[in-house]
Amino acid sequence: MAMDITDHEAVPQHRKLEEDEVEEVLERYDAGKDQIPKIERTDAALKQMDPEEGDVIEIVRESPTAGESVYYRVVVEP
Repeated sequence: MAMDITDHEAVPQHRKLEEDEVEEVLERYDAGKDQIPKIERTDAALKQMDPEEGDVIEIVRESPTAGESVYYRVVVEP
């Protein structure tokens, strides 16, 4: 039986952004997709999403000081 790692408490929430959300994030940070940190398409946390190269993933982590921290990663091929 395979374990779904996204259910583990140590794995932060991952969500694929819609195209309009991607545009908003890029505009907010005055950045291009080539300037966003990368995450490999084969990353175990993305397995259930079936992402494509170029998709932008929002990662929300719990933070003891900020409550939560939001990060963005662009999907690349390994």
